[in-house]
Amino acid sequence: MNLILTVLEIVAPVFLVAGVGFAWVKAGFEYRIQFVTRLGVNLAVPCLIFTALMKTDAELADLARLTLAGVAGYVVIGALGWCLLKVLGLDLRSYLAPFIFGNTGNLGVPLALFAFGQAGLEAAVVLLAVTALLSFTWGIWLVAGEGAFGKMLQEPMIWATLLGAVFLVTGWKTPDFLTETLDLIGQMAIPLMLLTLGVAVARLTPGRVVTAIYLSGLKFLICAAVGWALAGVFGLGGTLFGVLVLQMAMPVGISSYLLAEKYEADAEAVAGFAVVSTLVSVVCLPLLLTLLL
Repeated sequence: MNLILTVLEIVAPVFLVAGVGFAWVKAGFEYRIQFVTRLGVNLAVPCLIFTALMKTDAELADLARLTLAGVAGYVVIGALGWCLLKVLGLDLRSYLAPFIFGNTGNLGVPLALFAFGQAGLEAAVVLLAVTALLSFTWGIWLVAGEGAFGKMLQEPMIWATLLGAVFLVTGWKTPDFLTETLDLIGQMAIPLMLLTLGVAVARLTPGRVVTAIYLSGLKFLICAAVGWALAGVFGLGGTLFGVLVLQMAMPVGISSYLLAEKYEADAEAVAGFAVVSTLVSVVCLPLLLTLLL
């Protein structure tokens, strides 16, 4: 009973804040998602990533193994997802990238923070950076058939990760007044991401719902199992083990829908996949957390 209450205390704030964003839009209030997303992605999230990496007490070798495990996880999930979609006869351009890359930002980072504390946040932003790096290169190639290395270099969170890694390796610190400023800006990231998740789900029009239901269940099971297996292979324990499994098991990110729409894949099908997998995660993620805590 105590474990169940602990899990509920972890997931309730996350889904309730996202629910506020959902209810806000359904009530007819304005929410300029493009502005808020730009503010979060270009300012708040990079500040969060940089300060988390600069201030972490984690061993560099542990973070390196976590990074390698994350990359390996996406490669394995990509191979399994390709085989599954081929067997099911589903469009690879529309479904493969969403199957591989989960919502490690809007949902994964807040959950890791509430479940594992500051150490969980620090590990989660490392995997968020891995996701961003692969999404802006491999992910776009899967949808559009072309690379986007130049776009990756334009993303502030990529530079924040690289700069944070430099400070981590060298032991450098920014002056206290600057650190406090960056911390304050970074604190915007989590509530903004959760509110925007709720707003995005409220505004999407799901399509191919039946396909999305069984595919969401398969995605959760496969991704969680891959994360669990690779955490053992790479010798991750404790918080790093839990964060890797949790981040691998995230539902489809809303960014997958935006990419499908931009590059003329089946955006309606991806919208359905994103909405349904997010709803499935409301049930599945608490169950997963009971195994990880």
